[in-house]
Amino acid sequence: MRRHFYTIWLLFTSFLLHAQKADKPYILVLGIAQDGGYPHIGCQRQCCARAWTNDSLKRWVVSLALVDPVSYKWWLFEATPDIKEQLHYFQSLTQGAYNFTPEGIFVTHAHIGHYTGLMQLGKEAMSTHSVPVYALPRMSSFLETNGPWSQLVRLKNVVLHTMRPDSAVSLTDKISVTAFAVPHRDEYSETAGFQVNTGNKKYLFIPDINKWELWDRKITDEVKKVDVALVDATFYAEGELPGRNIASVPHPFVTETMELFKNESTETKYKVHFIHFNHSNPLMWNREKQKEVKKNDFHVCTQGEKI
Repeated sequence: MRRHFYTIWLLFTSFLLHAQKADKPYILVLGIAQDGGYPHIGCQRQCCARAWTNDSLKRWVVSLALVDPVSYKWWLFEATPDIKEQLHYFQSLTQGAYNFTPEGIFVTHAHIGHYTGLMQLGKEAMSTHSVPVYALPRMSSFLETNGPWSQLVRLKNVVLHTMRPDSAVSLTDKISVTAFAVPHRDEYSETAGFQVNTGNKKYLFIPDINKWELWDRKITDEVKKVDVALVDATFYAEGELPGRNIASVPHPFVTETMELFKNESTETKYKVHFIHFNHSNPLMWNREKQKEVKKNDFHVCTQGEKI
């Protein structure tokens, strides 16, 4: 009798722990590639060759879903050229438990991989109604004053919410998002990074940035403030773009980021999740290189993973 009671107690305790965990907000990775996706247009090199003939190897442009199982709401980070597939992908990952259209979309900047998917919300496609789009001031102004994005605003397919740098926007009573500016090639807008606070976890999202030393903050310090940091890993190392001056597309190499963190604790390094891989980056397709990075206590993001 006592053993039977103990077994029931263990099962009940396990159920409660699972239920509590299921109620916590989380991140779903909907894409991991740099703006051009994978395989990359025009690339017939070894890095992309197999992916042209094998759909299972294809990867979408970097995008995240922030999911709240309590309110049954979710938010999209980045409106990529692959948004059509990614919205359906989100539905498959969550068994259709959430609305097809997110509660809002957070956009980092005006480079093609990060905002052009907004066109799918227009009258030629979804013809949505008043989807909130969150961005820093220059990005918000760019969307409002340049076609075809201005048509989305005029027809109220989207409603712009201009964020103030370093000021939190509340999404629920527990979830908030803070935008901050990072240095990048800001031809049309500034470039944002985001910190997501879910009450129980903090996430850092910086898919695009120039070299870390050009930022007015130390990336090592910023990572220590959060639980998970999804950071720019466009290029693995020098020499990935033969015949092109890599200084014209400055990003922190993965090797440089790992070097910056080499003297940090294992706990801190575990927080670093590499994302936004160019097709030339071996972390996109080379398993041995992925294992090497993981052996050094860093994480390589995969499409579809839950964080």
